[in-house]
Amino acid sequence: MLQPDTFDVTVMLDYYSPYVSGLTEAARLTAEGLAGRGWKVAVVCAQHDPALARREVLNGVHVFRAPVLARISRGFISPQLPLLAGRLAARSDIVHMHLPNPEAAFVAAFKRGARLVVTYHIDVFLPDGPVNRFGMWAVDQSCKAAVRKADLVITNSEDQARGSRIWPTIRRRRLLPVSSPCVDRNGGTPRLRDGDGLHIGFMGRITVDKGIEYLIRAFRAIDDPRARLLIAGDYTTVAGGSNIAQLRREAGDDQRIRFTGLLRGDAVRDFYASIDVFALPSISESFGIVQVEAMMAGIPPVSTELPGSRYPIEATGFGRLVPPGDPGALRAAILEMAELPSQDRESGREAATKLFGGEAFLDAHEEAFQKLLSGSRR
Repeated sequence: MLQPDTFDVTVMLDYYSPYVSGLTEAARLTAEGLAGRGWKVAVVCAQHDPALARREVLNGVHVFRAPVLARISRGFISPQLPLLAGRLAARSDIVHMHLPNPEAAFVAAFKRGARLVVTYHIDVFLPDGPVNRFGMWAVDQSCKAAVRKADLVITNSEDQARGSRIWPTIRRRRLLPVSSPCVDRNGGTPRLRDGDGLHIGFMGRITVDKGIEYLIRAFRAIDDPRARLLIAGDYTTVAGGSNIAQLRREAGDDQRIRFTGLLRGDAVRDFYASIDVFALPSISESFGIVQVEAMMAGIPPVSTELPGSRYPIEATGFGRLVPPGDPGALRAAILEMAELPSQDRESGREAATKLFGGEAFLDAHEEAFQKLLSGSRR
């Protein structure tokens, strides 16, 4: 595919496909969706894996990657990233930044005449410590600088926005709540089931902010040899590193617990088809695409009471919320949801699909972008 001279939208973020996280998947599905509707879309990101091409076209999206000089925790040093983003911004009508990222302030400063849209996914989270506290503060300042220059700020929900550390800055800009894109994962086969006992599932990055140790403790307190816990997600190429060693120690010699690794494609559908209850025990979360995809498959979720991540359950009435870091409450809610009648599961599935399914997220982005560009399209 020939590279266009100009772009309608340049998307900027640190990590992009094939890296998998809620943020990258939201960015990818939006970029590819707009490209599928005829928009000329570029993505500028870091070359997080040296084996990745510096330039390529993925599903109609022109991807530009800047080399990484060094890595720091979940981030990296890439002086070329904001420069490359600035050059693409000069050829674009809209710059769409996905935050948090530490380069946000620089990219916003280099946007030139392009309209700036910021999607603020979540406050950056790092394990507690003096260095990490400073890092979180520094990223917050960069994000606030970008938000101040934004023509539009998008969040997963107003609840998430109001719960953010940078809400005082967000509230001064035009805010558009748009739920993250969620894929219909129905149609799988239960090939991950092992017997007819209760099967509990988690899916996501295997990192400290997901609170998986509390889920393991809750599960190990379930005295049923037929019960199973499936923990799906990447723990080999996670930005900032994984806490898989700690989680394996938590699991001990409990043969009922299985770490599946990263699942893709049809294997994700099979995962949802294999479980009875979905658990999202995060201590930091802003929406939880995986819990909504579980809902849309008729699987009741148990999630933590956090701004943003509680929104899908509160909006649909499907699932249960528990305090973060409370294995006892997690266990009780899981066992309650395990007994949920089939008609209630179907009602929850319908509510979640109506609210979060389809291309409503894409319609909202396209409408907002068209309004920004009215009278100014090249």
